[in-house]
Amino acid sequence: MTTPQHTQTPLPAPTAPTAPATPAPRLPGITRNGRPLTSIPTAAVASTAGAAHPRRPHEGPSVEPRAQRPTPTTPPGHDWTGLAERVLAGTPAGRDDALRILRSHDDDILELMAGAYRIRRRFHGRSVKLNMLINAQSGRCAEDCAYCSQSIYATAPVPEYQLVDEQTIVEGARHAHAQQAGTYCMVMSGRRASRRDVDRIASAARRIREEMPEMKLCACLGLIDDAKAEVLADSGVERFNHNVNTAPRYHDRIVTTHTYRDRVETIESVRRAGISPCSGIICGLGEDDDDLAEVALELRRLEADSVPINFLIPQEGTPLAGRRLLTPLRCLKIVAMFRYLLPGREIRLAGGRELNLGQLQPLALFAANSVFLGDYLTSEGQTMDADRQMIDELGFVVEQDAHAS
Repeated sequence: MTTPQHTQTPLPAPTAPTAPATPAPRLPGITRNGRPLTSIPTAAVASTAGAAHPRRPHEGPSVEPRAQRPTPTTPPGHDWTGLAERVLAGTPAGRDDALRILRSHDDDILELMAGAYRIRRRFHGRSVKLNMLINAQSGRCAEDCAYCSQSIYATAPVPEYQLVDEQTIVEGARHAHAQQAGTYCMVMSGRRASRRDVDRIASAARRIREEMPEMKLCACLGLIDDAKAEVLADSGVERFNHNVNTAPRYHDRIVTTHTYRDRVETIESVRRAGISPCSGIICGLGEDDDDLAEVALELRRLEADSVPINFLIPQEGTPLAGRRLLTPLRCLKIVAMFRYLLPGREIRLAGGRELNLGQLQPLALFAANSVFLGDYLTSEGQTMDADRQMIDELGFVVEQDAHAS
């Protein structure tokens, strides 16, 4: 149920604790220019080196979309600067504002983004946060999330391996640090991590904290309770990612093996432990405007400090394969809506930004102030050099201290 759909120079190849140091085989269907998208050791790849694992019989969620591509209904010429000024004066944008943004006329896109940038600039200046992750455990997830290629109910050929050793996690942090990433996220597939796995993540976190104290550490381990959250907090993990993914009323159409309330309880557990909650959305699942507005309001209520905005990558072998409901302009409006409703939060461009924003991707950084670098968990991302070039050409600067905000 891991949800960051999110390295071009991947983080160091995961190695199973007992696997010999042998070259990783190429995985069919997930290579770029002849290079494996994710390298894993021979011992760990035995179950994925051939055909995709068979799909388990399972009724699963209903994935018929609630809405198709919407038709703009907000007349052109709306006063987006006025809305931005009201937000900056302390009047929160509400549901009606969110719907007006999502239904705004395409002719207004530059004015809409200019208003979003006024808010972004007030809270975040011209800085961009860089985030990087390690796929520390991959595949064989027993949850039936319709978008996810790591589910046992999907037929996509993805790397499958248990939690990598502590040294690999630490090496991943060193690589992220060398790429100027301020936040390093340790991600595991699966419903929830065992106490033994949490202890390994915590042990790695202590080593990283001692060696690279300026780096912010994040974990994404599925559902978590208070006791495990306390272990992570004591080790120096400062952030925990667990996306709500979609609105409460649409949740059961995307996944049936856990509830929306399960996700909320995880967010509440990490906050009680003193860990900063990171929670966001996957857009393009079939949700409508009301669902998108509800997610933004929910994340405000849950006090999510960091909000990753993922855009569906319709993976072959999943129930959502072939679904393309987003356009670049639609994606810009979604990112802007989150900035207007969550003015001071870290808004991150995450999985699927390249595919769905296309040539308009740079414009999204006038509302968002954070990006994931490199490849995602099981799909390709933009190269890190291209990301840096994009940031530089926009006149933005990479944030040097992740703890500054």
